[in-house]
Amino acid sequence: MTERRVRVRFAPSPTGALHIGGVRTALYNYLFARQHGGDLIFRIEDTDSNRFVPGAEEYILESFKWLGILFDEGVSFGGNHGPYRQSERREIYKKYVRVLLDEGKAYVAFDTPEELEAKRGEIANFQYDASTRMQMRNSLTLSKEEVDALMAEGKQYVVRFKIEPNEDVHIHDLIRGEVVINSSILDDKVLYKSADELPTYHLANIVDDHLMEVSHVIRGEEWLPSAPLHVLLYRAFGWADSMPAFAHLPLLLKPEGNGKLSKRDGDRLGFPVFPLEWHDPKTGDVSSGYRESGYLPEAVINFLALLGWNPGNDQELMSMDELVKLFDLNHCSKSGAKFDYKKGVWFNHEYILMKPDEEIAVLFRPVLKANGVDADLYSDEFLTKIVSLVKGRVNFVKELWDQVRFFFVAPTVFAEKDVKKRWSEETPRIMTELMNVLRDMEDFSSKPSEEVVIGWITERGYHMGNVMNAFRLSVVGECKGPHMFDITELLGKEETLARMQRAIDTLK
Repeated sequence: MTERRVRVRFAPSPTGALHIGGVRTALYNYLFARQHGGDLIFRIEDTDSNRFVPGAEEYILESFKWLGILFDEGVSFGGNHGPYRQSERREIYKKYVRVLLDEGKAYVAFDTPEELEAKRGEIANFQYDASTRMQMRNSLTLSKEEVDALMAEGKQYVVRFKIEPNEDVHIHDLIRGEVVINSSILDDKVLYKSADELPTYHLANIVDDHLMEVSHVIRGEEWLPSAPLHVLLYRAFGWADSMPAFAHLPLLLKPEGNGKLSKRDGDRLGFPVFPLEWHDPKTGDVSSGYRESGYLPEAVINFLALLGWNPGNDQELMSMDELVKLFDLNHCSKSGAKFDYKKGVWFNHEYILMKPDEEIAVLFRPVLKANGVDADLYSDEFLTKIVSLVKGRVNFVKELWDQVRFFFVAPTVFAEKDVKKRWSEETPRIMTELMNVLRDMEDFSSKPSEEVVIGWITERGYHMGNVMNAFRLSVVGECKGPHMFDITELLGKEETLARMQRAIDTLK
């Protein structure tokens, strides 16, 4: 028997921003597909027309493009199993609804919302199932003539799956092992609604997975209760032999306390839960995104990969290629993963360190512009050198500005506490002397100028710390920053001397 080709899918609903938990699910599907030389399908589950949000589909696609999660087929990618948008597959679903009805594996129900509510009031913990279905208005309790008459009148109806009670349903889960659920706890789920002529998630999912030849369904733990119904549906259609393998991923949990990670946690603790910034078209609310918050996509991928999975060793920093090689569903946790957002910041810092200075310099240009600096006035080489001096001190590219603003804006005010500590009555005279030393230098690059200045301070018997701190204060505006002579090399002799003169004049 030939081995089945690995085909997995990520199938979001266009109901708003993509939660970071959904991104992790897509990532695990991507890693699994790539490792096995298989296909990743992008499907849009838009059967719930009431919850559709304009722009959500485009947002989801842009998120994956930014993160580098690439799809092989699906909405906007094409392929041989389309259409990939469920709202465009109505006629396909109707055909399979008819199959279940004709074989007595589903039935038509006419119960109104009011009738269902009344039944809930009458029966505690009411569930529409084998124990209650014969008390309801459906094609099992009504004659064919009555059903036909109601249909002819245009009465709205749903099609429910007929679940036989007291059967143990076995699900082999690649993460959780053997899961057994008795069918008696399941209700006769609605599979189709005449109101919009669309199936519910349960039917559409099964039909699509079968027709798109999906081999593995890797999804969040919240879908585990649906698994027995999906197994029963596969059997009802006679597709048991082609049923995909299931893997239910652990939940992403709050950073502190119990429960599932929510947007409120991010708002409260100051971290994003969406990949990109989201502008809600209904409320006008703006939610922060990882991209706009300054995270590098590689760092987000690495961070997410380790939430609920480990490579089996102590390695933490892994490129996408390394993740593909190492990914193994057997190393996924069964229990939920705490969302350690501070670790996400750490990953970003590490990826900034690993990225070439030239690339960080390119990312820094928009930050300069945002701070009123004409970045076009500065060469790539100049910005790259600046980045190389301070990138180890930041977690985000935007934080570079606070570290290096003095390169672009000469100080006009000076840090009060540093002035108090480092600027004495003697300092203007000593700084004037130092200016003469600097003016006479032929080579103003870092190492030679450092040797000359240190030699001069030693020869004059001045206090090294006092002179160097006053020098830094006059050029930078405060007593912090990278190596002093790296600063002066980049600023150049004229600018360095001009700044020193301004400090002498200002701090008299």
